[in-house]
Amino acid sequence: MSPPDAPTDADAAPILHLRGPVLIGPEEELDGAWVVDGAIRHERPELPAGAEVREIDGFVVPGLADLHCHLGIGDGGGGTTLAEARAQALVDRDTGVLLIRDAGSIMDTSPLQQQQDLPRLIRCGRHLARTRRYLIGYADEVEPAGLPAAVTREARRGDGWVKLVGDWIDRGAGDLAPCWDAVDFVAAAEAAHAAGARITTHTFDEETLPLVLDAGFDCLEHATGLTDETIPRVAAAGVPVVTTLVNVDEFETYAAQGEAKFPAYAAHMRRLRGNRYDRTRDAYDAGVQLLVGTDAGGVLGHGIVHDELDELAACGLDGSTILDAAVWAPRRVLGAPGLEDGAPADLLVVPRDPRTDHRALRQRTHVVLGGRRVA
Repeated sequence: MSPPDAPTDADAAPILHLRGPVLIGPEEELDGAWVVDGAIRHERPELPAGAEVREIDGFVVPGLADLHCHLGIGDGGGGTTLAEARAQALVDRDTGVLLIRDAGSIMDTSPLQQQQDLPRLIRCGRHLARTRRYLIGYADEVEPAGLPAAVTREARRGDGWVKLVGDWIDRGAGDLAPCWDAVDFVAAAEAAHAAGARITTHTFDEETLPLVLDAGFDCLEHATGLTDETIPRVAAAGVPVVTTLVNVDEFETYAAQGEAKFPAYAAHMRRLRGNRYDRTRDAYDAGVQLLVGTDAGGVLGHGIVHDELDELAACGLDGSTILDAAVWAPRRVLGAPGLEDGAPADLLVVPRDPRTDHRALRQRTHVVLGGRRVA
């Protein structure tokens, strides 16, 4: 039985004439394009006699991407049902997010990949964390001896990505600290790469970044602990940073919750929050590739991608840079198609040029997924 609102085999995708401009890359655009059988065509195709063609005007861009999203984690934590995870994906889709990298889920969300009315989904499997060093119930908690085997297992369960919690509060020290030694990070990266996967890490703390860079990690989540010393290293290594600035703004809440027992931790979290815009801008200026991620699911609700884009603007980034971080760079990193000829027609239509003002992306007239208008 098909899920609610899912297209069926009898639902033929309409022929669309996108009268453009069609933005197919950061520096490349077409005057127009066509959508036939759910795919983008750069040249006018031969159409069946009497075919109905829908004309669409406006700036056309690939769907937005969210590279740090948690489908299947409910508000306040805990796993959801598959139907609830589907509802989360629909909320994200209707904001224009058509590509998701799920950065850790309590449940198996792979059935969502078969539902053609949902965003394209690339999964990390379940979080891997040190015992008692993460949010209760979210992660598979392991000790160093079991870490390589756990990484190998999650690499097989996911879609080419593994997520490791690199640091968290150390209650004995009363502050953020790495959860693993240098040899553990190396073992985790080697296990992921041996399994044909890439590995990313949740990291808030300054001390974790040199360890994961030395170990050869492929991506950084949050990366609030970037410093003058580590920013050039991240840039030179070509390691992207997923921003999650909406979540970083919540650090004041976390600090207040822990202040009575852990004053050093509270001060640290406030310092990281206070530096978030400058550090993000410093990273961009140094050549670090920024990727949009919301951290939706659990603490934060879904459908907040435009708030994340606003946060990037608050860092002083222009519309073209924000659009790259939200659209083209994620596709380069994930190996996902954009609007090249023959690619799936996953796109947004907006009335103004989003390269000059990212807020145009809030004014979508069409959200098209697989050639069908879904929102």
